[in-house]
Amino acid sequence: MDNDPIPTITFPDGTEVPALGQGTWNMGENASQAKAEIDSIQAGIDLGMTLIDTAEMYAEGGAEMIVGQAIKGRRDGLFIVSKVYPWNASHRGTIDACERSLVRMGIERIDLYLLHWRGDHPLAETVQAFETLKADGKIGAWGVSNFDTDDMEELLTVPGGKNVAANQVLYNLSRRGPEFDLLPWCQDRNIPLMAYSPIEQGRILRHPELIRIAKAYQATPAQLALAFLLERDGVIPIPKTSSRQRVAENRDCVSLDVSDEDWAVLDAAFPPPARKVPLEMN
Repeated sequence: MDNDPIPTITFPDGTEVPALGQGTWNMGENASQAKAEIDSIQAGIDLGMTLIDTAEMYAEGGAEMIVGQAIKGRRDGLFIVSKVYPWNASHRGTIDACERSLVRMGIERIDLYLLHWRGDHPLAETVQAFETLKADGKIGAWGVSNFDTDDMEELLTVPGGKNVAANQVLYNLSRRGPEFDLLPWCQDRNIPLMAYSPIEQGRILRHPELIRIAKAYQATPAQLALAFLLERDGVIPIPKTSSRQRVAENRDCVSLDVSDEDWAVLDAAFPPPARKVPLEMN
């Protein structure tokens, strides 16, 4: 496949990011894997996948430390995303959690800071903390994760809630629920949707139709699954891998040019939702 440029997506504040990022879920859990994890992130950066997603939840900060080692000395030009636990998302707790994440990654600013999922702290309190962090230059923008359409509607009613910059959800070929209302809702408001587990942690890669169509394009099933998400306006898949070879394969998905007929076949194999489906989480 030709090495086409990675398409970009523009956040509400005008920040432009690559539409294909890197995830770090499960990184930082095993010291013997650290070098491979750092290498894979750096390989992705070298290939233009400069959006890196992590969270304080991942290995209880271990993944953020891996990210910190991977980006040391090369912070410029990167877009770093992290997340706060719901139980830390009080006003003071959010600010303290952000400070800890900054220290673990060895950086002065998180570009996009997300509430990992809804908890018991009022949204207004979390948003107020996000706005404080933004005013102090600790974060560039803030968003949410695992918010369904009704959650997003409610968020817009709290003071400062309209400043939400992104929503990160479980979305892939086998989990197409967001397409019914959440994705159109976000697209109408220019709010990017980040897709975690974009290849369903590998579970969909054995699907015979996915394999058959991928072969026809001399591609891997994972590349086809990622290309499916890149076809959607405003969607940023964030695949995770600790393999430099897989990183390169993921990067090459942007060069896939799939016919309408083959997308229709995939639609039949992985049907889009005909009605509202509650947002799923992993």
